[in-house]
Amino acid sequence: MRLIQELGQQTNLGKSLLDDDSSDSEVENEAKSNLPVSKKAVWVDEEDEAEDLVDMTHRFRKDFVKSTTEKTLSMGQLQQRLREQFQAAMGGTPSWAENKVKKRRKDKKDLEDESDEDEDLLQKTGNFVTHSESLPKGLLQIKNCKDANYSRRSNAKLTTTQFHPAAQVILTAGLDQSISLFQVDEKTNPKIQSIHLEQFPVYKARFSADGEQVIATGIHNKMFYMYNMMAGKIIPVYNVRGLEERKVKEFEVSPDGLFMLLLGTSGYLHLLSMKTKELVGSMKINGKAVAATFSPDGSTIYTHSDEGEVYVWDVKSRKCLTRFIDEGCLRGMCIAVSRNGQYVACGSSSGIVNVYSQDTCLHQTNPKPVKVIRNLVTAVTSLAFNPTTEILAIASKSTDDAVKMIHIPSFTAFSNFPLVGKKTICLVQEMDFSPRSGFFSIATNQGKALLYRLKHYADF
Repeated sequence: MRLIQELGQQTNLGKSLLDDDSSDSEVENEAKSNLPVSKKAVWVDEEDEAEDLVDMTHRFRKDFVKSTTEKTLSMGQLQQRLREQFQAAMGGTPSWAENKVKKRRKDKKDLEDESDEDEDLLQKTGNFVTHSESLPKGLLQIKNCKDANYSRRSNAKLTTTQFHPAAQVILTAGLDQSISLFQVDEKTNPKIQSIHLEQFPVYKARFSADGEQVIATGIHNKMFYMYNMMAGKIIPVYNVRGLEERKVKEFEVSPDGLFMLLLGTSGYLHLLSMKTKELVGSMKINGKAVAATFSPDGSTIYTHSDEGEVYVWDVKSRKCLTRFIDEGCLRGMCIAVSRNGQYVACGSSSGIVNVYSQDTCLHQTNPKPVKVIRNLVTAVTSLAFNPTTEILAIASKSTDDAVKMIHIPSFTAFSNFPLVGKKTICLVQEMDFSPRSGFFSIATNQGKALLYRLKHYADF
């Protein structure tokens, strides 16, 4: 909660960073003071010193240029600018990105001040507690906010929108070959940073589990990118030994941060180590793997196939625990598991969403859904549970306004979303809820990251 308050206080700082070029020198000095002292190398390779120069005249890199005479920068200089800009926009190094030594020192100081803080808290008044009552069905208390990427709208289709796991930040990416970070303040949503990836339309981007990195895959590429936000390094991963795939597109990151799951061709799924980017092992299903997701604890993987079968895998042994036919499904499209591990939702090409109890999926060969949702008439392409497992968002990118919010456990649709006849949501590409359900975002094919405030939830 303290981190969110600190980030909220930095909104004006982030905005001034974008609007006021005269503050560059102050920002640079402040960022440099936050960086660790670098050690001198014992030996230097001359070839390493000959860094490639980056063209800074591109419109997506203009934010990193401090004068009109800077036409090119070395990779090292660009990384320094990326690091400085991110830290300045975040008000220094955010707590979730501090190194372990700093965190231990801070934790020790926090323990000393804990009793004083508790006493201060009891003397204050205000809304320190979130709504404890369960979410009512029928009408959803929802507010339409300014687009999350309002300060830098895309001129091409967005393929990704995702909230940061620990900070009040949202990530967007798409076919304009860029990855952008915005601070969510419900009013202006100032841009923190944008990264341009040359000739790399982004198919999908995700935060790492700890929130320190962004992983991005492309439309036509076998390589993928890892962007270390605090170091300012954009690392291309050109080749994974043993990975025999022509393209790397669809992927998932395990909640425990240990693995990256790649969906390959011919029914193959490949498990990579997030630390080493090496292939750990592969699994294979019948048909084509169209979607996959991890269980909340990261111990199992659920895979939906184009033949309508669901496979459940044990991550440690990479063995198939069970498999079952998704009832009435001709072609699987997407799959999601609720954060509390209670439900598994499967979307099909007919517009049907089957919701199963996770226990029945694991222990029955022919499980029956607890609810069949028929609110869409075109192929279901996106599913998202909110963190409290009180809402299931379902959507199709085949037609405008094809999105519904389903109340749990009644499994009835909220009647006031989306607004009937308004046509405000154009071809949903992806959806996400913020860590405590306070916000909901939709990426559209018009380059907008629509943002909504869910008023029932008091926190971000």
